[in-house]
Amino acid sequence: MKPVSGIVSESVIDHSFSVKRLEDDLLYFVDFVRLNYHHIVMIEKGKGVLVIDERSFDITDQEIFLLSKGQICRFENDAEVCGYHISFGDCFWERVPSSASNCKAVLFNNAAANQKLIPDPVETDEFLNLCKNLLTEYKATSYTNQMDVLAAYLKIMMIKLANVKMVKEDTFDSQDYIIYRKFMELLSSQYHSLHAVNDYSERLNITPRRLSELCKRCSDKSAKEIINGQIIAEAKRLLQFSSHSVKEIAYQLHFGTPEQFSHFFKKNTEISPANYRSKFIHIGI
Repeated sequence: MKPVSGIVSESVIDHSFSVKRLEDDLLYFVDFVRLNYHHIVMIEKGKGVLVIDERSFDITDQEIFLLSKGQICRFENDAEVCGYHISFGDCFWERVPSSASNCKAVLFNNAAANQKLIPDPVETDEFLNLCKNLLTEYKATSYTNQMDVLAAYLKIMMIKLANVKMVKEDTFDSQDYIIYRKFMELLSSQYHSLHAVNDYSERLNITPRRLSELCKRCSDKSAKEIINGQIIAEAKRLLQFSSHSVKEIAYQLHFGTPEQFSHFFKKNTEISPANYRSKFIHIGI
């Protein structure tokens, strides 16, 4: 595993949006990169391994990876891929019609649950055509409202991706799912400071029990499991890739004391923060 210092920050993207062919510019190939934008990686053909945070994914043909801002990733050295790579930031997303916001929340606010999508052959052809048209539009000579046209394409893609994600999620009623999406959107911005289920249920005007029940129906996880998972994922990134002390990370994640953080981390991972970090310092990734 890679030393704490071996990470670079993603470069700034003009207009907070870009589309590229993967074989022309394979990003995060040499170093681990902490993402400052959301990414959609459409694999047309490929092999090798993509590491996202601490998980390794085998790359195969006709699949889609969704990477969220804040995650850390790298293609392993022997990876060979062709396809499309779309990057977009929050500033660009503001151009997208609001009707697609729920789709973005479902796909990117709990990225670890949606990291890899496998569309069927018909959906794959549709996504490849969308990517091709989007790239053509992106490379076209600049004209008035070009960014709005690109945003419209992104909206279509986001809705189609959400449909792939929701194929197996038709066992709950729409009202539960709307609340679940709102919870995930709130969690993505507040997990640093809000750790309790009732912190979120109060803001959603429902009881903690109702929130946990609908989370279980929508994701097979309780609200507490989802909240803890988000906190642990960020704690692992900070321990692995930052130089912050355990004490600093504890306060950054809004724990009262470093001891509380260490107890929480070990309870959820069966290893102390210090021992978790030491694995990455002494072994090469």
